[in-house]
Amino acid sequence: MPYRGTVNPVLAAGAVIVDDDGRVLMVKRGHDPEKGRWSVPGGHVEPGESIRDAAAREVLEETGLRVEIGDEMWCTTIPYRDGETFEIHDFAATVVGGSLRAGDDADEARWMTRDDLEHLPIVATLRDYFHQEGLLSVNHPAPNPSR
Repeated sequence: MPYRGTVNPVLAAGAVIVDDDGRVLMVKRGHDPEKGRWSVPGGHVEPGESIRDAAAREVLEETGLRVEIGDEMWCTTIPYRDGETFEIHDFAATVVGGSLRAGDDADEARWMTRDDLEHLPIVATLRDYFHQEGLLSVNHPAPNPSR
C-alpha cells in the first residue's frame, strides 16, 4: 500500500517515567487522537522547541510533575485522519519535583502497576513498546475500549 502520510509529520514528544516501585506514570487522554485511552504524558512539539524540552513541558502540563529527560526510548509514526501523521519520540525521564495531578488535556494522571498496564486500553502501539522494554510481563491483546 502506498504511503499516504504528510511529507512533514507532526512532531510529538512524551516521557516514560518509572518510579522506584516499578510503576509507570500514565495519563488518560482527554482529547483525540485516542480520547479515553491511556498513554505516557506527551504532546505536540511547539515551533522552535526541542523535542526534549517538549517532553518535559508536556509532562508538567499534564501531570504537575517536573522531570529530567533522559535517553530516547523509541520513536514511532502513527497515522491520523486526513493523511496526517504524528512522529512521536518517547524519552525515559525521572521526576525531580512537583505534585501529581491531572492537568491540561489529561482526564486522569496516575501511577500504574504492570497489572494495571496489562488490562487498560492503551494508545496505539504503546503496549508493544512497553513489552519490548520489559514494562509488561505478557503481551496481552488490547482490551475493548467500550467496556
